[in-house]
Amino acid sequence: MCHVIVTCRSMLWTLLSIVVAFAELIAFMGPDWLVSPPSGPISTNGSFRLSSRPHRPTLGLYARCRKVPNHHRDVQCGPYAADFGEIASGFWQATVIFLAVAILILSVVALFAVFSMCFQSIMRKSIFNVCGLLQGIAGLFLIMGLMLYPAGWGCEKVRQYCGPDSSPYRVGDCSLGWAFYAAIGGTVLTFFCAMFSAQAEKATSSDKVQDEIEEGRSLVCVL
Repeated sequence: MCHVIVTCRSMLWTLLSIVVAFAELIAFMGPDWLVSPPSGPISTNGSFRLSSRPHRPTLGLYARCRKVPNHHRDVQCGPYAADFGEIASGFWQATVIFLAVAILILSVVALFAVFSMCFQSIMRKSIFNVCGLLQGIAGLFLIMGLMLYPAGWGCEKVRQYCGPDSSPYRVGDCSLGWAFYAAIGGTVLTFFCAMFSAQAEKATSSDKVQDEIEEGRSLVCVL
């Protein structure tokens, strides 16, 4: 018989597991890892003035946003790399691999987390312990990817956006964008979820929950 067990801690862990998977996926796909300086002055009737809203081109792991002259849209965003081999740097290629594997693991964990309300074990192992271990492994992949990412700042693509002073672990004239910070925040949250899974396990196997099950209730809600 399937017992649906819902506790505050297990529900919080489930929600955070889903949030962290989406956060890392959005950061991975986002073009705003590096933000270049604002566009320079533009000419109007022989005089120069600064645009009221200067455009700041952005560069991601495999995507970018830039202003395209004589285009029906002021800013065009999309992948700059047609395939994996065209990614700007070998370090970024490694980053893409590490992050992709981590996101895949986190997506699987998020799926398991949803079903954890009904199934609390996988092959006689606690689903919370298994998912917590997977989240810890995903967090390690994320750390390795984020540590390798700045090593690619010396590539030619980054110098086009950030100036000749760009070098490994030195971003030059650019600043870090929201996607990079989202990836870091998601990494921290991943490790928090890995540790918090133990609390979710305790909450769903508490004496109060077992008493509810022994009374024959299929839906158990414990605060």
